[in-house]
Amino acid sequence: MRSYRTAYPFRWRVMDTLETLARVLWPSRFSGAVPYLMLAPAVLLVLLLVIGMVQIADSSLHVLDRSTFLPSPDYTLSNYQTALGQPLYWMIIWRSLFGAAVVTLLSLIFAFPYAYLMVRTPSALLRKILLIALFLPFFIGQVVRAYGWLIILGNQGVLNEMLGWVGVEPQRLLFNYPAVLFGLVQYMLPFAVLMLAPAITAIPEEIEAAASSLGANWWRAFTHVILPMSKPGLVGAGLVVLTLSLTDFAMPAVLGGGSQDFIANAIYDQFFRTSDQGMGAALTLLLVGIGSLVVGVIFTIFGAGTLAMGREKK
Repeated sequence: MRSYRTAYPFRWRVMDTLETLARVLWPSRFSGAVPYLMLAPAVLLVLLLVIGMVQIADSSLHVLDRSTFLPSPDYTLSNYQTALGQPLYWMIIWRSLFGAAVVTLLSLIFAFPYAYLMVRTPSALLRKILLIALFLPFFIGQVVRAYGWLIILGNQGVLNEMLGWVGVEPQRLLFNYPAVLFGLVQYMLPFAVLMLAPAITAIPEEIEAAASSLGANWWRAFTHVILPMSKPGLVGAGLVVLTLSLTDFAMPAVLGGGSQDFIANAIYDQFFRTSDQGMGAALTLLLVGIGSLVVGVIFTIFGAGTLAMGREKK
């Protein structure tokens, strides 16, 4: 039989030409710089974020002059004093933190069985169906999904019409805190599944079989083997869902109806409704600080999970 090079001489000539051109344009002595060049986009992105945060920090130290609607040239901490001194902002902060915690817990509870079934099912067809169902929501924007829930949960929505068929009066299912949490759980569920699936895949099935052969039923094997070994995925998924929920804007704005704002909604109002860039910048830095503190506490207690740069040391 002819070799691949003999069968396709034109392709090999093209490949040889490209390799020669690469050696001329990029000599071997420059090969050590390849890792640094690959890191350049990430470094540039971080640099841009740092520059943006510096500008936000500078804006947060200027109070809005109500007579001219321009930032005052004097530096002051008045914006932070106002943000931390008003009960309204404390209520929004606690609402955001509590909501993010509840959404994270519910997302992990619902995502774990889905991820486990998707990874462990012997049926290739069922695995494909679960994968398709998992990725389909990513083709629909969050705002579109939020408005979709308006159609389903509204006073004249699908769910209330179904309740009317059985004689139940229309229920107020929108513009309240549970509606916001429900929408966030539905939105965050695919992210949690994507973070959990690799962690469950990394658990050898032989370990579960060994636990069963030693007399453990399914529940004992799950609680003593599968769940502890899934800790990196649980921590990683929890961190992703927590940070995304804490900074979410669309679900509180649409499903909350303006009465269940999170911190991101308060920041939006300061920047675009009252034109108070200083207060908006102060709230932005408070959000970054709160999120960083929460993530730091989780890192300290549980580790970084699958987000760690390499294997965690015991």
